[in-house]
Order: sequence, then structure tokens, then C-alpha cells
Amino acid sequence: MNPILITTLVITVIGIVVGFGLVATGRKFHVEVDEREAAVRAALPGNNCGACGFAGCDAMAAAIVKGEAPVNGCPVGNEPVANAIGEIMGVKADEVIRGIAFVRCKGSCEYTSNQANYIGEGDCRTAAFNGIRFTSCDYGCLGLGSCVKVCPQNAITVRDGVAVVDPAKCVGCGLCAKTCPRGLIELVPENRHVAVRCSNKDKGPTVRKVCSAGCIGCMLCTKLCPTGAITVTNNLAHIDYEQCIQCGACAAKCPAHVISIQAGLPVGAAPAVPGSQTGESHE
Repeated sequence: MNPILITTLVITVIGIVVGFGLVATGRKFHVEVDEREAAVRAALPGNNCGACGFAGCDAMAAAIVKGEAPVNGCPVGNEPVANAIGEIMGVKADEVIRGIAFVRCKGSCEYTSNQANYIGEGDCRTAAFNGIRFTSCDYGCLGLGSCVKVCPQNAITVRDGVAVVDPAKCVGCGLCAKTCPRGLIELVPENRHVAVRCSNKDKGPTVRKVCSAGCIGCMLCTKLCPTGAITVTNNLAHIDYEQCIQCGACAAKCPAHVISIQAGLPVGAAPAVPGSQTGESHE
């Protein structure tokens, strides 16, 4: 018999056997896919940022359908997105309040001083890991832009040595907050517009030596707050956004002008408070 014909027949037989084997294996290990999973995936924003804690939107959709994640679990999705997913899953979504990234540092070159000229990789994490100190404040923004690089919306820039967030572009994914080696970035609810622009935990006199715009832990804000929303821990003021009624009293009287009433808003959008430092959260 012709060797070529024999070879062809052998390959054909092998192909048929392998084909039947694949079909049998596919039937044995077939996993039913819930139609809702595709619908949920279509409703998600599609950023694939991983801020939800899952490996992208596909994994998030699967988790929601399996009951392993809430219908409003996507930090990027707004209330309409959560409601759409809730309808698919047959549950009512709770109100979703988007978070806006806020940099808890006001220490630009105007308020701090350089200790050294940094020449190296433009990455805050690398500098922090190697213990490099080139600004007077050990708690302030390093200004090398690690947060800028991870932001999927190009919502962050570095101005005068400090990271600045454009709230109109920010989707609240939280990647910048996870990336900052000094933990300076937090997510402020978009319906809350008061925040403290400092992370220095040293005592007042020490803070003044390294930054003229730092929180000095004077406790005045805690005394003025009518709801007890402000506390001072480790010499640093912080606001409980659940209790804050946005009266602006703290911002108006803060001697260091370190409390912003603009967090989460475009410049000029917050209500004016006499004596407060409006417009400062994005500078």
C-alpha cells in the first residue's frame, strides 16, 4: 500500500479518536454558565481596574451571580449601574455613594523645603523603600507620581511637588490609594466635601518646623464641630464622614488652613464658608 495513503489514514483515525475524546471530555466537565453573568458583565463599567478585589470585571460579574459579592460591589460603578445589576439579580441595590480620591497633603514647595535634589527612578514606592528623604516632611507627598501612573482615568497630576486629583475624572477605583507608599490618599464620599489635607502625626512645634501648612493638633476643630465628627488622634485631625454635616465651621477657624471644604468637588462647586480656604483641595 502507498506509504502516503497509510500515513493519511493513520492521521485521520487519530484525528477522529481525539475528536471523540474531546467531545466526551467536554460533556463530562461541562459547567453551566448562568445567563445573568453575561448580563451583569455588560452592566459593569468595564474598567478592569481590580479595585473591587477581583481580577477584573469578568471575575466580579461571576462573584455577583454566585452571591460572593454585592450588586453594588463595584467601586467605580455609580448608583444607576448598581440598580441595573440589582434588577438583573432580582434584588434592590442600596444607595451607592461614589468615593473620590483625596490627597491628605498640602505640603507643596511653598510650605515645605527640599532636603536634597533627587535624581533617580520616578517612583514613590522605590524612593520610600530605599528610605530616601528629599523633603522636610517625612509624612508628605513624595511627588514622584506613582499614583499618576496607576490612575486609569488620568485624573491625577503632580503640581508643585504634590499629587492633585481632578474629581471630575476620578471614578473612585482606589488604585492610587493602594499605590501610595505613605498612605496619603483616601476615598472621600462624593457627597462629603470636608477633609483634612495633612498626614503628619508629629506634635505641633515639630510640624511647624517642616511644613507651615500642616495640622498642629490644636483640637480647635473638635471643639467647634457640632456633631463630634472630628477627632484628633496622634496629633492629627480626621473627619468621620458619616457624622459630618458639612457646616464648614472647622475649615473657617482652622489656624493652619489645612481643612478643605472642596474634597470631591470641582473647584468652586462647594458652598462658600466665610473665612474658609475654598478651592484648596485641588492645588
